[in-house]
Amino acid sequence: MTPLLSIKNLVKIYGKKTRALNGISIDFYPGEFIAVIGPSGAGKSTFIRCINRLVNPSSGEVIFNQEHMEKLNGRKLRKECSKIGMIFQHYNLIGRTNVIKNVLHGQLSNTPLFRSLFGLYRHEDKQEAVELLQKVGLQDEIYKRADELSGGQMQRVGICRALLQRPELLLADEPIASLDPLSATIVMQQLHTISQEKKLTCVVNLHQVDYAKKYATRIVGIKKGMVVFDGKPSQLTDDMIQDIYEGKESEMEIHDSNEIHVENEGQSSMQWVGGSNDE
Repeated sequence: MTPLLSIKNLVKIYGKKTRALNGISIDFYPGEFIAVIGPSGAGKSTFIRCINRLVNPSSGEVIFNQEHMEKLNGRKLRKECSKIGMIFQHYNLIGRTNVIKNVLHGQLSNTPLFRSLFGLYRHEDKQEAVELLQKVGLQDEIYKRADELSGGQMQRVGICRALLQRPELLLADEPIASLDPLSATIVMQQLHTISQEKKLTCVVNLHQVDYAKKYATRIVGIKKGMVVFDGKPSQLTDDMIQDIYEGKESEMEIHDSNEIHVENEGQSSMQWVGGSNDE
């Protein structure tokens, strides 16, 4: 099978000495749901942002759909990047704008400027935006301002916006890092389900090993800018996890508690969540 994304000897140096990425070479294939794990400072965010050129690599190759992303500029770069959806840790929504308009921004690269300025989106885009919001359980929040939503709801809007690009590759940079355990589970479940339904290749940066093991078809472990593990969740042993997170073990999981404080739909409550997220 031909890789959708092929990365060869990727290096990123900040300043004169800080090597965030130290020669990563890896291939990602169509339909994979890949979790990239590792502690803070390992290079996960730099890695994922080099793929869509939010960060420019210092050297190496990023080949997406047989295009060398590191060599592209201008209109050609924008065209290829429009095929790569991005979900951010801090949502990157426009707070004063309503939910459906935030989702429709996923089609900005394919909408003439004058039409976007006046909100003249195509009917099929509006219809798909509504369907995506229904799929993630936000059908009652469509006309609410984004800054009135809970964190979990805002992240689901971010997922819908990325999906409305109709991407071939979906990147998610720590999408659950700012969420409580219940919201994190909802977001990961919906991200996984929609990716599988649409047969998307999805690469998700995570600290939380239990979520990676539950949802990923493949786990990549990064430490000090290098890939130190690449395999199936069942192949990731406790010793390997300890090595990846050496000295930063506290970052590996969200609070392990059955009593979760939930802030959802603008209300605070205590909710009992039975069972475990582990397989």
